[in-house]
Amino acid sequence: MITKIKGNLIRLDENSATIGIDPFEYEILIPDFTRRHLQMSVGSEISLITIQYIDGNVQKGGRMTPRLIGFNSEIEREFFELFCSVDGLGVKKALRAMVRPVQDVAKAIEQQDTKVIATLPGIGPATAERIVAKLRRKMPKFALMVTGGGEDNDLEQVERNVVDETFQILLTLGHSESDARRLLEAPLASKTKFKDVESLLQAVYDQSSKVQ
Repeated sequence: MITKIKGNLIRLDENSATIGIDPFEYEILIPDFTRRHLQMSVGSEISLITIQYIDGNVQKGGRMTPRLIGFNSEIEREFFELFCSVDGLGVKKALRAMVRPVQDVAKAIEQQDTKVIATLPGIGPATAERIVAKLRRKMPKFALMVTGGGEDNDLEQVERNVVDETFQILLTLGHSESDARRLLEAPLASKTKFKDVESLLQAVYDQSSKVQ
């Protein structure tokens, strides 16, 4: 299975990116938020985290075609896989729906804001309700996403683990999910790199004392 692809971005279309890795060119399907991220990178070397799947309906005798879907980071890929697991979605509909950043969609799901979710292309009120019912409790780490990319992926993974663990600690200390997320937002917005839970917790409570 192809999980990552790195090469020259030759062309960027509405729903796909073409990446050149001599002597081959690969068409990678991409959600709209990924396309926007890549707009200024045509002609440059890029790296995408990928999902490989087979497109087609074997039961109806259709041709089975291997496809790749590309994302900016591993956490975006993880979110997409969860999103696709909701009844009534699937890869094609999920790709079409993902016009907003993962963090924004995750916050809407966590806050049970079905009106916002229903505005995503192809997602009506009934599907929005199913999305919230299945995914709401899985959204905190996506709503608190630490964004990054390229050669910083390892550091990004370390920091994301720190954020996840700190979030869980705040819950055990009696904070609600929404309150814990709110407490973490300010330190994360400062763009400081937190390499351990202790430093992030200290920043959380320093920020909290300033507000008080």
